[in-house]
Amino acid sequence: MGYRLAFVAGLAIGYVLGSRAGRERYDQIARAVRGVGESPAFQEVVGLVEAQVENGWRTVRRTVADRLPADPFSPSTEADPSLSRPSPEPAPGSVPEQAPPEAGRG
Repeated sequence: MGYRLAFVAGLAIGYVLGSRAGRERYDQIARAVRGVGESPAFQEVVGLVEAQVENGWRTVRRTVADRLPADPFSPSTEADPSLSRPSPEPAPGSVPEQAPPEAGRG
């Protein structure tokens, strides 16, 4: 619905800006656009869209807050353990790391 409204608004603006019909046609189009914007049905749709955007934004904020640690500068990931990285396992057949030889031996 929003795409359709934006498309129609774009057509109206393009027509107004590109037309050579004069001031009378411009005033007629401007009155029609104002009438649509002030209509109760349009105001209801705007209210519904605003409510949906606000609910979506609230959900995004809550989801992000739940996944972030309480202290963003802390290296812990207590807020969501699924965010912690497992330590890498050696590849099959690879040689495990050995400690370097101590100095003075040898």
